Amino acid sequence: MLDICLLGTGGMMPLPYRWLTSMMARCDGSSLLIDCGEGTQVALKEKGWSPKAVDTICFTHYHADHISGLPGFLLTMGNAERTEPVTMIGPKGLERVVGALRTIAPELPFPIRYVELEEQRQQLKAGPFVVDAYRVNHNVICYGYAISIPRTGRFDVERAKAQGVPMKVWSRLQKGEKLTVDDRTYTPDMVLGPDRRGLKVAYCTDTRPVSVIAEYAQDTDLFICEGMYGEPGKEAKAKEYRHMTMYEAAELARRAQPKEMWLTHYSPSLTHPEDYIADVRKIFPRAKAARDGWTMELTFDDEADSDGKDRA
Repeated sequence: MLDICLLGTGGMMPLPYRWLTSMMARCDGSSLLIDCGEGTQVALKEKGWSPKAVDTICFTHYHADHISGLPGFLLTMGNAERTEPVTMIGPKGLERVVGALRTIAPELPFPIRYVELEEQRQQLKAGPFVVDAYRVNHNVICYGYAISIPRTGRFDVERAKAQGVPMKVWSRLQKGEKLTVDDRTYTPDMVLGPDRRGLKVAYCTDTRPVSVIAEYAQDTDLFICEGMYGEPGKEAKAKEYRHMTMYEAAELARRAQPKEMWLTHYSPSLTHPEDYIADVRKIFPRAKAARDGWTMELTFDDEADSDGKDRA
């Protein structure tokens, strides 16, 4: 199971009813945070989720509305008595930027591991998550992310017996271990069927529409995408500042065909994004104008009556 919560949906500045950009994913006791705008820890508190379980923090880029909440968030994690290492992932310069922000949060009870992205595309493993980072097109170096929970094939008793795999190693192979017993090596593929469909969520903000976004959003369970502007006549401004309109985001979703798309990262001038969703749905019918605190519980296809439970 994978829980997703959109903690903040605002861009540029926080509003009384809208915190800045942040999203959290939870799976198997581990949490992953993407961006940490102002108000992230308040939104998390309102949701009732703990910051202590955050093992990984990913940053799309280092504009203030995406990272200004980090010092307080780290202090809150420390006050929650976290001692395990935290991995941070972001564009080149991550350690320098976080080091500067930590001037006001210098002492933490846990170490930080930095992973600086330098390639156009990079894949990393973070606890139960497979993280794909892909370069997008903003006025500074910026990345989108896709997070996946892979799923191995079913245990195949007949396959195991046919290959002479002793029962005493079945459970360990099913867990993905490779082991040698009595001078013979056994691998998981000897007892497992083909990989099954896992879970996948794509997330991007602060970019012009580029093909790589649709590529990573292809057939995802949830596609969370910037919809900075919805009002007519904002196209030139979106191009100038390298953002997207809701309609450009919908075109990407139309190409990618995710099960659902949530718009986020609204301009402060866009006070009622839901007013424009009817026109957005003419392009992609499964689009929604997300609000702070929206949550989705995603389950594997054969573990639920539906693909996921939207608890917005």
